[in-house]
Amino acid sequence: MSKQVMKQNEQHLIKLQKLISYEFNNIALLIKALTHRSADKSHNERLEYLGDSILSFVIAEALFNQFPHVDEGDLSQMRSTLVCGEMLAIIGQDFNLGDCLILGQGELKSGGHRRESIISDAVEAIIGAIYLDSNIEVIKNLILQWYQSRLENIQPGIKQKDAKTRLQEYLQGIHQARPVYLIVEVIGNDHEQEFVIQCKLENDNNQYMGRGVNRRKAEQIAAQAAIDNLGIK
Repeated sequence: MSKQVMKQNEQHLIKLQKLISYEFNNIALLIKALTHRSADKSHNERLEYLGDSILSFVIAEALFNQFPHVDEGDLSQMRSTLVCGEMLAIIGQDFNLGDCLILGQGELKSGGHRRESIISDAVEAIIGAIYLDSNIEVIKNLILQWYQSRLENIQPGIKQKDAKTRLQEYLQGIHQARPVYLIVEVIGNDHEQEFVIQCKLENDNNQYMGRGVNRRKAEQIAAQAAIDNLGIK
């Protein structure tokens, strides 16, 4: 591995630790959490197993305390919504995790750094790694920090859907075409980019804009702008 590549990887790890609000004492744990089985025999699946259990417990406890009069069925549904692979992938994309993943050549060529299943598994592995590097209270507080807005917005009896899904379903319901998301601008260098996205709707001349540290986040913000303007509940 060249010095340039090593320096680039080191920069990714430094940035990632800032984004997750945790600095590792044993950086090898973070590296292992980011290592897919396609890259090395010492991969992240055991850490993923551990992180999955910790995440489920922390979210279950948070919901139990937040909704003291809600029954087990609704609590389970809300927990499933919050810990599903799609939600974890969104969190991982907020952390630009794809830039940090350690993948084998096959996965690299097939776009594994963008695959939701790989990103979501790595988020769980990072949770397991932080627990081993610290203690249960530290990782609990971090998870609650990462999930703060999601916990504030979730309600019993409602399967939470992201802004893009809600907007698309609304448009389908009134027999309009799906929204189109256009990249207006990409600001910054390859590893510290900010995306500016426009959401375009059929028969609507408004410009619904979103800015985010990755394309998906910017698209979600643009979709939410459209939802707010249209008054979609």
